[in-house]
Amino acid sequence: MAVLVLLSIILVRNLKVENPGKKQLVLETIITTFNNLFKGVIGEAGMKYVPYLITVILYIGMANIMGVFGFKPPTKDLNVTASLAIMSIVLVQVAGIRGKGTKGWVKSFAEPVAIVAPLNVLELVIKPLSLCMRLFGNVLGAFVIMKLIEAVVPLIVPIPLSLYFDFFDGFLQAFVFTFLTTLYMQEAME
Repeated sequence: MAVLVLLSIILVRNLKVENPGKKQLVLETIITTFNNLFKGVIGEAGMKYVPYLITVILYIGMANIMGVFGFKPPTKDLNVTASLAIMSIVLVQVAGIRGKGTKGWVKSFAEPVAIVAPLNVLELVIKPLSLCMRLFGNVLGAFVIMKLIEAVVPLIVPIPLSLYFDFFDGFLQAFVFTFLTTLYMQEAME
């Protein structure tokens, strides 16, 4: 993750308001794309949470492609995925409290009828658990499959499969995790 910090420091140097360079235009396009993606789901009220969502999608995406460079992906560790899920669900609950107020947030547990309140409270545990286990299981599964393929056919076959499992599947998992967090946030705020 030091790579992300280093890239951030390098890429944000010499940014200009007038006559931006190609590097700045690419960065602004990426940020605008993410902003529009998340704004379409959580609306204008949730735009203050977009920097967190962008950080999470970049972190998970970069963590998942570390396998290409011979490192073990951090998201293969259950502790990392659990901490990401807990942070996301805490933010979802904070967004719900800010959006509805404390009374409205507490009352939302009794919707649609009061009898389902225990199930709605149970969701506080189920949502982060499902986020955590989905990310962990998919990354671990891809890692195990790649190691098995490398053991059986070590020369050429692992290259295209590594590109799929590390790049495509890695970024897909980052998108799914962040998109589900965004959906949970939107649900909590409405």
